[in-house]
Amino acid sequence: MEQLKHECGVVLIRLRKPLEYYWEKYGTRRYGLNKLYLMMEKQHNRGQDGAGVACVKLKAPVGTEYLYRERALGSGAISEIFNTIHHSIDEAIADEEADDRFYAESAPYIGECYMGHLRYSTTGKSGLQYLQPALRRNNWRAKTLAMCGNFNLTTVKDIFKYITARGQHPRDTSDTRVLMELLGHRLDREVERRYADSKAKGLEGMDITEDIEDHIDALQPLRECGPMFDGGYVLCGMTGSGEMYAFRDPWGIRPAYYYYDDEIFVVASERPVIQTTLNLTFDKVHQLQRGQAIAIDRSGENVHLEQVLEPEENKACSFERIYFSRGSDIDIYHERKALGSYVVPEILKKVDYDLDNTVFSFIPNTAEVAYQGMLQGLEDYLDRRKQELLEMPENRSSERIHDILRKRIRSEKVAIKDIKMRTFITEGASRNELAAHVYDVTYGSIRRGEDNLVVIDDSIVRGTTLKESVIRILNRLGPRKMVIVSSAPQIRYPDWYGIAMSRMEEFVAFRAAISLHKERGMEDRISDLYERIKSLMGSEEVRQTNFVKEIYDPFSVEELNQQMIKLMRPAEVTCPIDIVFQSIEGLHKAIPDNPGDWYFTGDYPTPGGMRLVNQAFIDYYEEDYRR
Repeated sequence: MEQLKHECGVVLIRLRKPLEYYWEKYGTRRYGLNKLYLMMEKQHNRGQDGAGVACVKLKAPVGTEYLYRERALGSGAISEIFNTIHHSIDEAIADEEADDRFYAESAPYIGECYMGHLRYSTTGKSGLQYLQPALRRNNWRAKTLAMCGNFNLTTVKDIFKYITARGQHPRDTSDTRVLMELLGHRLDREVERRYADSKAKGLEGMDITEDIEDHIDALQPLRECGPMFDGGYVLCGMTGSGEMYAFRDPWGIRPAYYYYDDEIFVVASERPVIQTTLNLTFDKVHQLQRGQAIAIDRSGENVHLEQVLEPEENKACSFERIYFSRGSDIDIYHERKALGSYVVPEILKKVDYDLDNTVFSFIPNTAEVAYQGMLQGLEDYLDRRKQELLEMPENRSSERIHDILRKRIRSEKVAIKDIKMRTFITEGASRNELAAHVYDVTYGSIRRGEDNLVVIDDSIVRGTTLKESVIRILNRLGPRKMVIVSSAPQIRYPDWYGIAMSRMEEFVAFRAAISLHKERGMEDRISDLYERIKSLMGSEEVRQTNFVKEIYDPFSVEELNQQMIKLMRPAEVTCPIDIVFQSIEGLHKAIPDNPGDWYFTGDYPTPGGMRLVNQAFIDYYEEDYRR
């Protein structure tokens, strides 16, 4: 029901055969571009703010461009970028003799190395300058670096101080630019080290360049700089001389997958993207492991996997599986179904096991797989009821038998997405009024005043969409009782590793806890906690302990649920409303391989996350609570 800012998406492609090979086999010289387009389009869900691509031509003659980049803003960025690219190729073909040599040396964007990025802002900053890939150009191809990633680092300020103390002057303080300058500086040193080696061999002129590019170690900057990183990240790099790499954080917070054969090498943020684009089975695509980097050298012949950082405890992001990633991944599909099934026992309690007078549905479309799992869980419950027949005495009544056998789960599509709200509607009252019409209800799908209505969503974050839109919309159907179900647990804490959820007051669970403190005369606990955290900022204790958990400690999940209902209920809605959240136990049972749960539990995997959640509470207290 509530759109979250997705993590970014990345793509790396390296063609491992000569360019003419793809023309002869596939009938197109744009084979690499076409694969890049497909892999970006299949990850469109990960980037609505903008996109960018970069291409390196390994056979560009001296004095001509060898690294091309194109970026665009907005949800239509991918189409805009590729239209521009293909137009530039078509123009070049019209002016030149389009033979194999022309394509290899001169045609723009017809190269061996490609990088793609889809951006969803987690900082609120917008503009072309914030789109990736970012470039650090140099007349030495090996020193030229294109970089993109799916990352948020908690140590960017520390890295900024580190590089400026050594004489660098970054043009801005964004995490992308700071990382670019840090890694680019170390790449410069690696090239200079190779230059000295080449001179020692007695080489001169372009022979030195060729020798450097044949022997450069693109992972050396990561070995040197990786220990400075705290956060969730997949960092991708591509040099002007054709070295490429992808590097995953040691906690495995952000995902990355790869595949290579004798024709192509690819990296992407999601497994199904690679499967679909290259027509592969599940087992052919591999996940980059925690703290691991994968690199391919300039020749395209050597693929190298290296454990750059020792793996930490697995904290792969569970929200990736609940919400962000495409559900066409077979594992994610089964996990989302399991999430839906594990909330069934609590749902049955909320409707007093009255399945004859309860209708089940979902909203929005992203919750459909969890909905299927919920229906399966309900069917399993009915199957267990039917087992009672075997345990009944022989003189059991036919009426009782018929009552058990006739029960069915009543499922309907009670709401249909009608329009997409436009952001140019900025005035609050108008926006709220229009939001109430985002969905059209299916009138008659429930019996007015008789049926309970159970609606499942993948998550509940801020509660504003529920209050301003969904509850009002569903109320038009006249349910006897409304039950809102979240396949995810209560989201209580900010995220610092890639998702735009950074302010405490954004979370309806947090607002509910604060309001309970006020209602029960416990406001001194809030002030005392603020003073205690404030006094400890800068200490190691703040990097090890999430003190904000104390805000939730006095209250049960059910108490918070009821308070959330009070906060989210529109004034005109009078029917009873209940909320069911996934349990933490159910979360980990459904998604065993992605145990990162800091949004729900506050158990941040890194010291930087702990420090920032405590700082977020200070910011909330000073900026909002005391007003």
